[in-house]
Amino acid sequence: MKPTTVISFLGSTLDAAKFGPSRWMKWRPSVGLCMHEDLRVDRFVMIHGNLHSRLADYVAQDIASVSPETRVERHVLDFKDAWDFEEVYGKLLDFARGLALDPDAEDVLVHITTGTHVAQICLFLLTEAHYLPGRLLQTQPRRGAPDAAGTWSVIDLDLSRYDSIATRFASESAESSSFLKSGIETLNPAFNTMIDEIEQVASRTRAPILLMGPTGAGKSQLARRIFELKKLKRQMTGSFVEVNCATLRGDSAMSALFGHKKGAFTGAAADRAGLLRSADGGMLFLDEIGELGLDEQAMILRAIEDKRFLPVGADKEAQSEFQLIAGTNRDLASCVAAGTFREDLYARLNLWTFALPGLAERREDIAPNLDYELDRHAEREGERVTFNKEARADYLAFALSPAARWSGNFRDLAASVTRMATFSPKGRIDVPAVAKEIERLKRLWADGPVDGDRLERWLSADALADLDPFDRVQLAFVVQTCASARSLSEAGRTLFAASRVKRASTNDADRLRKYLARFGLGWDDFRGGG
Repeated sequence: MKPTTVISFLGSTLDAAKFGPSRWMKWRPSVGLCMHEDLRVDRFVMIHGNLHSRLADYVAQDIASVSPETRVERHVLDFKDAWDFEEVYGKLLDFARGLALDPDAEDVLVHITTGTHVAQICLFLLTEAHYLPGRLLQTQPRRGAPDAAGTWSVIDLDLSRYDSIATRFASESAESSSFLKSGIETLNPAFNTMIDEIEQVASRTRAPILLMGPTGAGKSQLARRIFELKKLKRQMTGSFVEVNCATLRGDSAMSALFGHKKGAFTGAAADRAGLLRSADGGMLFLDEIGELGLDEQAMILRAIEDKRFLPVGADKEAQSEFQLIAGTNRDLASCVAAGTFREDLYARLNLWTFALPGLAERREDIAPNLDYELDRHAEREGERVTFNKEARADYLAFALSPAARWSGNFRDLAASVTRMATFSPKGRIDVPAVAKEIERLKRLWADGPVDGDRLERWLSADALADLDPFDRVQLAFVVQTCASARSLSEAGRTLFAASRVKRASTNDADRLRKYLARFGLGWDDFRGGG
């Protein structure tokens, strides 16, 4: 058997007794621990303050008299305020790190009966975090006749050993994952795995979360569900504040995000709190964060790390404790390479990154989402609309086929259901209504990208017919970059990020302008059409 080490606070009240024969009639936790025939204590690590050194002497002597094989090892630890959690935890953490323990060669028991409640809590946390590599030990007096030894029991923190608790935790985790999916029984394995991971992250941390994915993939809805889940678990008390960063430009961006003081600029007639302060105690969702300017990005980074920021025109910093969820349909790594997104902010956001797939990538989830959208319509309009059997089969046959592009993802699906429900005043979507909607979706997507590119929006059919497949693929990427960039220079920096660092001077905008001119395109063609 391995030797046993017990780590324990000296009980200034429970371990105290008059030094005489009567003390052996009283239960004293430290001494009683060493009186059990079924618990051999080889090493007793006693923690006490200088104020109780004399009591520690008495207790050590009594332990030696009842258990000569027990080696008492005393450690003096003084606290200015024994009820100050920060001080007690910090000093006990240093103590634990410096204590010689070998869990492979000895059994370690951490006694949590003695000491202040704060000390007991800190010992529990240090044991749970494995700074003290052992099990928790609890003692108590024996009921009935006086007994100096009392009783002892070990608390096992491995919850997996308790079937009922493990089952309950698994059930609650599954309920949380279902909550994040709005109760939709999704069938896509990759999506379900991602939601399970998000549930664990959302429940255990307040670190920033980055949601990536195409427009309409559900980033905004998922962010709100994460907030509502944390609210249900009493992990947040504040509000959910959402802003689309694409709508923020210039000075108004700074003012909207960080607030301003009265008179800070023309039109600032009163103080403005700003979105970050509105999210204090809650969650801030910055959708399309890649649209923010570099100055705003720098201030957001400081607000995340220090919880402090400077409102426009203020000489005193403001504070806000919030969790950030950022959403984007851009490749932020490429934006960092192009110089349009700060590398340090990206590194801070990239701790927990989740890429939401588009609807076309999870077609098996169209059927359950179809029912969900019908439920949402009923909640909004107060009227239940359903499919007849043939109409539902026709719609799903089209929705699951390659002909359905779902370029707008779940927004396309929601709009489609709304249209069919609106054109079915008797509460029943029939085959003719579905046929009309299918034709409407085909026309909608015919005006959009073909096979994933957007070229027919800017080039005629004859011009496209003259393109080699190689040129079409290259041009499609250039067009997509231009459509999402804020300036010709930004698009050029993105497209020529690698080659531009090898040249002494660069003019990426002119280089891009000449490339577009080969196909009869100019920068103005992309404004408003991206």
